[in-house]
Amino acid sequence: MKEVQRNIQEVVCDAPNSQESGERGFSLVKYLILGIMFGIVFVKAEIISWFRIQEMFRLDSFHMYGVIGSAIVTGIISVQLIKRFNIKSLAGEKIKIPTKEFRKGQVYGGFIFGLGWAITGACPGPLFAQIGSGFTVVIITLLSAIAGTWVYGKFSDKLPN
Repeated sequence: MKEVQRNIQEVVCDAPNSQESGERGFSLVKYLILGIMFGIVFVKAEIISWFRIQEMFRLDSFHMYGVIGSAIVTGIISVQLIKRFNIKSLAGEKIKIPTKEFRKGQVYGGFIFGLGWAITGACPGPLFAQIGSGFTVVIITLLSAIAGTWVYGKFSDKLPN
């Protein structure tokens, strides 16, 4: 029985943080600084622009496709470099990249995510940059994203895999 409980606890999170050493206090400031820099890049690159996002969904402009494509290529190259050269984290720990299996629920989730993105003009990444830039109406989108996450967590066991 304990073995079953232990296995259930291990599967609770699909994307766990595998960092073994804990971080506290001032050491977390680097993430705040990185987040602020990320937000500035989003603003300057017009990634938070509702107009740019709508252009993308109307197939009127390549701008956002170029940004997303660049991010995908950068991610692919980064993961390959991490795997090939056994690069360690800032804490000196081995980076573990788990394999993922395809599930049909990912298609449904992607469709709902894209629909919400098209309707609101925002995906979760730039929400805080939009709010920080003065687009306070986006707080409704943020609260909706939080509510959607809660609903998913509450009913995920009843959804298709």
